[in-house]
Amino acid sequence: MNLTGGIVLYAVLWFLTLFVVLPIGQKSQAEAGEIVPGTPAGAPANLLLRRKLILTTLFAAAVWGIIAWLILGGVVTRAQLESFDLFFRG
Repeated sequence: MNLTGGIVLYAVLWFLTLFVVLPIGQKSQAEAGEIVPGTPAGAPANLLLRRKLILTTLFAAAVWGIIAWLILGGVVTRAQLESFDLFFRG
């Protein structure tokens, strides 16, 4: 894995993790009982975006570290990835 591949892998993992973390613990305005005029009742009441971005960054870094170790450490080789579909072909 080169530098560009590592950056792209981290960016993909970060956004994937962000979309998983965003709905966790989220309450709608209807559930909170405070609907702001002009917004739908299903809109988030308190987003806590900074905490979720920090959590996303930490979790994505941990997953990236594991994947980078697997690739750079030789645990998984390119030849093994290329022949991975043979498990499904039978």
